[in-house]
Amino acid sequence: MYRRLEFGCELRSGAPKEGPIRVSANKMWWSIAALVLVPACSGDATEPSSTSRPPITPTSEVAPQGDAPPQPTTTTADEPVPAVPGAVLVPVAQLVLQAFPVPTGSRPHDVAPAPDGGVWYTAQGSGELGWLDPNTGDTKHIPLGPGSRPHGVIVGPDGAAWVTDGGLNAIVRVDQATDEVEVFPLPADRPDANLNTATFDGSGLLWFTGQNGVYGRLDPTSGALDVFDAPRGRGPYGIATTPAGDVYYASLAGSYVGQLDADGVVEVLEPPTPNQGARRVWADSQGKIWVSEWNAGAVSRYDPATGEWATWPLPGARPQAYAVYVDELDAVWLSDFGDNAIVRFDPITQTFDVFPLPSNPGDVRQILGRPGEVWGAESAADQLIVIREQSS
Repeated sequence: MYRRLEFGCELRSGAPKEGPIRVSANKMWWSIAALVLVPACSGDATEPSSTSRPPITPTSEVAPQGDAPPQPTTTTADEPVPAVPGAVLVPVAQLVLQAFPVPTGSRPHDVAPAPDGGVWYTAQGSGELGWLDPNTGDTKHIPLGPGSRPHGVIVGPDGAAWVTDGGLNAIVRVDQATDEVEVFPLPADRPDANLNTATFDGSGLLWFTGQNGVYGRLDPTSGALDVFDAPRGRGPYGIATTPAGDVYYASLAGSYVGQLDADGVVEVLEPPTPNQGARRVWADSQGKIWVSEWNAGAVSRYDPATGEWATWPLPGARPQAYAVYVDELDAVWLSDFGDNAIVRFDPITQTFDVFPLPSNPGDVRQILGRPGEVWGAESAADQLIVIREQSS
């Protein structure tokens, strides 16, 4: 079962109407409770846009008439996933989607909430690492070097931003205090890896993927960097670490999930749907692995303790699951290119909530968060988005 939230759209100037909807030049809020979308405008507007629609209330938590609710498909008998003890998901009516424009041409790809309260983002279009202040909407950009085309960004145990840069064919560290840039190039015999995403394991090593058929590791202390050939060649994409420190990655072209050991050896794990296009992975609090399946338009869960898989198709006519992230309450968040939306999946009730993106297309390619906040980047619209509980 799922419910979809729709937004009416209008352009306006002057004081906002009653309710929690606000708009300013450098940041925008969408109130999911009020179900009205107010985009930032260039200049003043006194009349609604000709393309605006009246607000639509959310449907009840059932599939549309004539549409069967998404059901799990699995190779074993499936049971609801135990929740984080005492965890209760925030009701949809209490959530707000807020958007922050970033400099034109940035084409933000990945995001990473920073320890100082800001948010890092890779400005793939300009070859820079961006930083957003959510309190003011201000941004700064740090050049990473000639030819830079950054893809992924994460925050390391040292508090620095660590970037996978396909243009530089290097791992890049940006100091959080000084903005100093340090570059760790891949070996000369490993050109054009098409670097994608990185994660730190339990021992502090950085592991990374390259879509052109490689994965690797970097020791931040010594600078030693190793690159390995991936099974089935092209495809390594998203990568993540479990609470126990184990590393898994997804292969988009290879349609498998890889489990890495400390020596860099891969165990290939086969999702139940052939050619599903596993794109990204994330671990929940129990160490179960959640997989966004691009070709299949589904989300799967792998339990390392039992070897069991379960799969749920996303709602919508033509879903394409791109990003996946599991928050501190074990809610599973995905981006759906087919429906131009962010989707929240509740493993307990096995239901979906669908949050339409403010831009069409939005193209959110990665999701990351911190307690109470879920962040993404609309790469096609030059803005970041966050979904969080509205303040009282």
